[in-house]
Amino acid sequence: MVLGAQRVFVSHLSGVAVFDPVGDQVGRVRDVVAMLRVGGRPPRVLGLVVEVVSRRRIFLPMTRVTGVASGQVITTGVVNMRRFEQRPTETLVLGELLDRQVTLVETGEKVTVLDVGLTQVPGRRDWLIDKVFVRRGGGGLRRRRSGETLTVEWSAVTGLSLEEEGQGAANLLATFEQLRPADLANVLHHLSPKRRAEVAAALDDDRLADVLEELPDDDQVEILGKLKEERAADVLEAMDPDDAADLLSELPEGDMNRLLELMEPQDAAPVRRLLTYEEHTAGGMMTTEPIVLRPDATVADALARVRVQDLSAPLAAQVYVCRPPEETPTGKYLGLVHFQRLLREPPGTLVGSVVDTDLRPLPPDTPLPTLTSYLAAYNIVSVPVVDESGSLLGAVTVDDVLDHLLPDDWREAAARETFTVHEPMESLRDGRGTADG
Repeated sequence: MVLGAQRVFVSHLSGVAVFDPVGDQVGRVRDVVAMLRVGGRPPRVLGLVVEVVSRRRIFLPMTRVTGVASGQVITTGVVNMRRFEQRPTETLVLGELLDRQVTLVETGEKVTVLDVGLTQVPGRRDWLIDKVFVRRGGGGLRRRRSGETLTVEWSAVTGLSLEEEGQGAANLLATFEQLRPADLANVLHHLSPKRRAEVAAALDDDRLADVLEELPDDDQVEILGKLKEERAADVLEAMDPDDAADLLSELPEGDMNRLLELMEPQDAAPVRRLLTYEEHTAGGMMTTEPIVLRPDATVADALARVRVQDLSAPLAAQVYVCRPPEETPTGKYLGLVHFQRLLREPPGTLVGSVVDTDLRPLPPDTPLPTLTSYLAAYNIVSVPVVDESGSLLGAVTVDDVLDHLLPDDWREAAARETFTVHEPMESLRDGRGTADG
């Protein structure tokens, strides 16, 4: 089955092998990490606890799980090997939820939790626990064997969700859950340093990474400095490499090097490369993760890559065709294919046969004015950057260029002028939804 196509019960994931995209086994699933929420709302599934060959247990975010088929979990291949440590806002589903006695809301009857069902939110990468498989008469073993079993909605039982009172961190997360990263960044910018640190501590790594990318430099540095160094490294790994490089460049050299050493080598490598370029050049502004395909990939392959939800619109506007290897720096750069061209071609067409070779790539030392003129002249939203040997290093998108053309304090100015998320702010001011209750 493909993720999102049908429900997965957590007991079926226990012990399942985890493989990377080329078929090498990474480890086995030992638990599922979720974040409980207030008000009976279904918990968010954050990721999997995977035991690797060395018996070390690591955390695999659900955003890096691409599928479950024939009793195996498939990952993107990018796995952080740092040892898993459970955080205060996290719950281990197998270890802490199963065999719990809970109460059916409708009848007040005690039941025992045997399993829980995970489902993916349609069209998104978010996963929730929405079903609970229970046995009636949850007392001793004899009664459990003979009791009737049934599957109910998460909201149909009490005793698993967080209580409203005394759950400051949970209420905090619930308050901010629906905000876009830019809006949440505006909220954080207007808080005191103490409250900013509390919010950052309550957010998961991916969410905090998205928010940091939208904050002014001084706020980024302040928040990162209040995190434990290992967590700071985890958050930097979750950021886009160009944004992580920009943030690290604001730190003292010693702090920057220490965090780079703590990052996983495969995540640190593109950041190190970006740090070697001048800030206002193509190399300093580019992302190292554009869509790269081999010439023998099909139009169908390209459209599947373009449809990935986490891609920004400028990055999804075109794909870059290169000889292997496909990771930047790639093999020889051959050209690009615009999204509109992909829509006009039959699915089985090879992208190598429809590449646009007229748009010359730019070297990494291209200055900002030249880069701006290039984007304007050709009416494009992304431009390839190659090295002397013709290997693709990355791509500069129009939003990165705008970020460097605007005044240094444009984020602060935008926060002052467009801040409209009043309800969460008011709830923080009057003491509701705060980290300390």
